[in-house]
Amino acid sequence: MSHVNPDPEPERTTGLEPGGSVPPGETPPAESSMPEAGPREPHVQHRGWAKAPMALIIVLVVLIAAGFLGYALSLIF
Repeated sequence: MSHVNPDPEPERTTGLEPGGSVPPGETPPAESSMPEAGPREPHVQHRGWAKAPMALIIVLVVLIAAGFLGYALSLIF
């Protein structure tokens, strides 16, 4: 299996100075990153929270609020 190095060879690339730098006014060689954008992902519409988790959260909040209210009333009376 042969592997081709995508990086340019400085001694064979035109427009490069010794050491690999690019002189002013010269366009640097292309980068060897991804040639295109990634795969297209379909847009998924979220409809918010499901009914069961939201109901559980509401019940938990009401129970905690009732506990604080009961504790506050027990301190007053």
